[in-house]
Amino acid sequence: MPVVKIDLLEGRSAKQKEKLAKALLRAFEENDIPKEWVTIVFNDNPAENWVISGEMLAEKLKKGK
Repeated sequence: MPVVKIDLLEGRSAKQKEKLAKALLRAFEENDIPKEWVTIVFNDNPAENWVISGEMLAEKLKKGK
């Protein structure tokens, strides 16, 4: 029973998450894994919780990088 955990920056709409979930479920079904077996969890995280290349993402976003 696959569990897919996806960490995202907060701000994605429910509709965007639903679209992504449907695409993932199609990919599983194409590989003979019924969608009923799949659980998808979205974890929304603020930019303050991300560090990329040693720099706080919140600061990068403020700078417009």
